[in-house]
Amino acid sequence: MASSASTSGTATNVMLAIFEKKTTQIDLYRPLRNYIAFNYSEREAQNLEDDLQTVKQLRSDLERQPDPSLTTRRDLLQNYYKALCLVETRFPISPDKDHINNITFVWHDAFKNKQKASQQNIHLEKAAVLFNLGAVYSQIGLSYDRATVDGRRLASHAFIASAGAFAILRDNAATKASIGSSTTVDLSVECAGMLERLMLAQAQECVFENTIAKGSTPGVCAKISRQVGLYYEEALAACNVPPLNQHFDRAWISHMQLKAALFYAEACYRYGLELHEKEEIAEEIARLKSGISALSEAKKSTKGAAAQILDAISKLEANLNRNLERAVKENDRVYLMRVPSLSSLPPLPAFSMVKPLAMNEVLDASKEKMFASLVPDSSAKALSRYTEMVDDIIRTQAEKLQQASELTRVRLKEMDLPESILALEGNFTLPTDLKEDVEAVQISGGPAGLEAELQQLRDLRRVNQEILIHIEELLQKEAREDAQFKSQFGARWTRPQSSTLTKNLQDRLNRFAANLKQAADSDARIERSVREHSALMAILDRRPIESALPTLARPIMSLDANEDAILGALKQSLRQLETLGAQRAGLEDMLKEMKRKDDILPKLMTSTGSYEDLFRKEISKYDHICEDIAQNIEAQEQLLLQIQAQNDEFAAIFNLEDYKASREKCYKQIQAAIAKFREIKDNVSEGLKFYVTLQDAITNVKQQCSDFVMTRNIQCQEMIEDVHKQMAGLNFQDAKSTGAYNNSYPSVGHQAQRPVSQQQTDPRPQTPYYHPPEQPAMAGYAHPPPYSSTQQMPSPYVLPPQTGSPYASPQAGSPYPPPQAGSPYPPPQAQQQPPANHDYGQPAYPGWRGPYYNSHAQQAGSHPRPPYTIPGQYRPPQQGGYYKQQ
Repeated sequence: MASSASTSGTATNVMLAIFEKKTTQIDLYRPLRNYIAFNYSEREAQNLEDDLQTVKQLRSDLERQPDPSLTTRRDLLQNYYKALCLVETRFPISPDKDHINNITFVWHDAFKNKQKASQQNIHLEKAAVLFNLGAVYSQIGLSYDRATVDGRRLASHAFIASAGAFAILRDNAATKASIGSSTTVDLSVECAGMLERLMLAQAQECVFENTIAKGSTPGVCAKISRQVGLYYEEALAACNVPPLNQHFDRAWISHMQLKAALFYAEACYRYGLELHEKEEIAEEIARLKSGISALSEAKKSTKGAAAQILDAISKLEANLNRNLERAVKENDRVYLMRVPSLSSLPPLPAFSMVKPLAMNEVLDASKEKMFASLVPDSSAKALSRYTEMVDDIIRTQAEKLQQASELTRVRLKEMDLPESILALEGNFTLPTDLKEDVEAVQISGGPAGLEAELQQLRDLRRVNQEILIHIEELLQKEAREDAQFKSQFGARWTRPQSSTLTKNLQDRLNRFAANLKQAADSDARIERSVREHSALMAILDRRPIESALPTLARPIMSLDANEDAILGALKQSLRQLETLGAQRAGLEDMLKEMKRKDDILPKLMTSTGSYEDLFRKEISKYDHICEDIAQNIEAQEQLLLQIQAQNDEFAAIFNLEDYKASREKCYKQIQAAIAKFREIKDNVSEGLKFYVTLQDAITNVKQQCSDFVMTRNIQCQEMIEDVHKQMAGLNFQDAKSTGAYNNSYPSVGHQAQRPVSQQQTDPRPQTPYYHPPEQPAMAGYAHPPPYSSTQQMPSPYVLPPQTGSPYASPQAGSPYPPPQAGSPYPPPQAQQQPPANHDYGQPAYPGWRGPYYNSHAQQAGSHPRPPYTIPGQYRPPQQGGYYKQQ
């Protein structure tokens, strides 16, 4: 026994701790390994070497002197106890010749060290480890500084854990350990119960001191103090009867006796304060006298008691006498009340603030992996057979429960319950799949959002048209300037006409214009479809959608006015049916939980009788659940018949058939509206995709036109310079330059093609004829992508749109084709960037011939026909909100 007093000087805070039991050294490793090798295989023994070494090390650490750290010692005991639980289920340790009979556990009594027990079974070892775990927890509680609130709180938790360890020892291990031929008193059921009460008393005492420190009311302090005394009284009572009456030192008995009296008197003192406030002076006098009497009796046996406790008793006795003298004087002078006898008063109220900590989770070994692969063959076969029996029971019962639930669902759906009642109360809802479709429509914007998407179509169409207008203006401006210089300089203006080089460009622009016209027709069909079906689709904008459903109304006239009674009876029956369903779910969960906890393996491994007897005993645990399931199903069948009759009455009174017909009609209307909305939505999405793709293609052509116009402007400046030189009489032109001018005017979309001989003999870059100093190299302009003179753009607009979608696929003649091989608008990344030293000022592209070049001479002043007439309703490009001038 160890004792400690608080450093605060509180005399009552003297508590007890328990020393650990001592053991002798034994070898677990060799016997366990030999058993594995003999009954399983040497290979299995090698595989389990780490687990065997772990058990050996845990036992070795246990045999050493206690660790300097109490928490380390606590963890060691907990881990070793879990290891013992696993060893118990796999290794039969007993004197039997077929078991492990060369291990003998020896443990000394904790209170009388000369007494010892030795047994050849693991129950003694487990009981001793639990005892030591409780002892270590008591030492941890004593180690805290109980002069502080937190210290007392932590100490209380440690004493509670110690009580939990002794509770497990009392309920399980102590009984099994006492069966052996050699036992000690400290591992008896009586001793374990006494130590549990003692630890609870000390935990409650810590709570009492914190209650005093917080300044709680006298009544609360009295209840907690009285419970401290009761715990000490229970522990003392256990020590005064066999087998403990001659086992403990006198100091233990005196300590518990004085503590019991001290806290009883403390409760009388605190309770007396509360009585004095209530002016119940007579009972106060009786309680104070009772407390003084208890202290006087306890002081007769103080042998071995701590001086702090005796001081506390003296101080408390003085306080009791002072309050008693005051109460007697007040009663004699003022109240004149008769003092009742103590036997006529009820017991002092008590309230427990502590209980033993549940150590099952702390000591649970089910999650440990040690020796997991080790199961005896006979036990494994028996376990497999038992598992099959249990699985068959659970499978059969689960099928019955599922069939009952499915029958309920089908019958209620046939009767349209509880939907019809919900409809009557205004709580109806759509079927799940239909409601999900409606929610998807509303999330996407619903019919009301189609106008915004139609406006997007109009805006994109307008942007494309504005870009086309801008391109046409660029080309027409360049053609006018070229014709003006041709008229001015006559025969000296030798470069090809613009119309010769832009023929293919004009063709492509014409095709784009045709595409836009066809797309405009498709847009008109979509807008017409939206207008025509707006009334149908308007139902999808109702929020909530249930507001569009018909309602089930009460009858206007009733002969006997019993519809409320019929409705109430039907609701009550449905609630009963719901209760039965919840019971079925609970019964199924109980079956699964029972199977999960049904660990029969330890019993199989230690069973000496017939397995069949054990199976019958274990299987009988499931009988009561099977009976409950049968009763539940029978009650449901009766209740469904009752609900069917009640629902027939309900349907007749509330005209349910007409309501169902109108509801189904509404469902079909919603489905039709969803289908039409999705059709229009798909068409609009296809149109948006078409306009975006077409805009990319037109923008690509616009860039090519801009590059062409810029190149033509540079060439124009060079030719003007040369013509002026000729007219001034400066002859700077030779045959080579004449040939170069005749071959240096490219068509849009082609790269220059140099003669093969020149490429082979003159790798140097060609020097430009003229490079205006104020114009830098135009590296930011890309060459137009090459176009083969034989390549033709297949028109995807040869068939009318298919029925149902104004924007058919490209194969079906849709005006919205995606970019593809041979498309007139290749992706922008297909453009070729000019080299860094490219100079647009040099005579460009000698010998260049492209698909836009017309080898047949055209009449002077002739121009290609514009691809379309500019509509008046479109704004000029400079005013377009979607187009930015480049």
